[in-house]
Amino acid sequence: MSRVFALLAVAGLSACATAPRPAAIASLPAATVTAVAETVPVGTVAADAADDPAIWRNAANPQASLIIGTDKKAGLHIYDLEGRSRFFDGAGLLNNVDLADMGELGVIVVASDRNDPLKARLRLYRLDSVAPALVPLGSVDGGSGEAYGLCLRAGTDGLHAFSVLKDGTIEHLLLDLSGSSPAAAPVRRLKLATQAEGCVVDQRNGDLYVGEETAGIWRFGAGDMTGSIVAPADGRHLVADVEGLAIAPVGKDGGWLIASSQGDNAYALYRLPHMAPAGRFRIVAGSVGATQETDGIDLVLGDFGPRFAGGLFVAQDGDNAPRSQNFKLVSWDDILSSLGEKEKQP
Repeated sequence: MSRVFALLAVAGLSACATAPRPAAIASLPAATVTAVAETVPVGTVAADAADDPAIWRNAANPQASLIIGTDKKAGLHIYDLEGRSRFFDGAGLLNNVDLADMGELGVIVVASDRNDPLKARLRLYRLDSVAPALVPLGSVDGGSGEAYGLCLRAGTDGLHAFSVLKDGTIEHLLLDLSGSSPAAAPVRRLKLATQAEGCVVDQRNGDLYVGEETAGIWRFGAGDMTGSIVAPADGRHLVADVEGLAIAPVGKDGGWLIASSQGDNAYALYRLPHMAPAGRFRIVAGSVGATQETDGIDLVLGDFGPRFAGGLFVAQDGDNAPRSQNFKLVSWDDILSSLGEKEKQP
């Protein structure tokens, strides 16, 4: 990997203008859907603790798929599709999490570590999907400031990590997993004007989407130093704060992007590649409870067994009273049906 690192240019800081927060206006109507299952509550009680999920799909045995979820006051859980906590790593203040299948290197899980609020770290694990367990690999520098958002892209040159700091700085790093401990080389540094967190990468072309909480969703092309707002927090389709983002690519350039519209306890759906608004939905109470004030989300298409035949959407629930916060599991087919979408692909 060292030869690749030597060819990378470290880019400088690039400032982007931000959009003003819109005046309070009525948001557009949202369809309703109910969750099929939920995880057990996180261990931290009476606190804003559950935050971000990442889904691993077991292609050989879909019903044995797993969900990694953060308790941002305590560490990382592994949940099964019944919502049971199968493993816990008490690593402390881990905020966001993502994973990537790196072939022979295995499934790599990375979490943003803010145990030191002045010096972000990225904590790396290898997923043991059989046990299940998270095998610690070490950590790397994630930038100067408080670690917040985190997303990954498995590129032909290695594993790219995007460390989103609370002040809107985005550190793009290339991770080296070839040695006895992980290393990271800087690729570029991006900057949004105000607080940011949620991010996702389109694995096909490297486009990076980042949520600036009061402004909207930004897109940075692969290698670009400047981006543009492709989905403003307009108070109607997307209501600030903009929180978790999830992406589900379909075909060459189609698919979906979902954002947590935290300001009105809803989720905003967009069609790729042009980020055309495709509807809004809420998770309401059914056999399990509703979701409110959602932070992190994830979406993976494909078979997860009979209850999630077309895909799985997972959302953090910020108000799971009287119990601690947790994560809700929703059928992607149910979401599409609630929005009147007859096709599973856009």
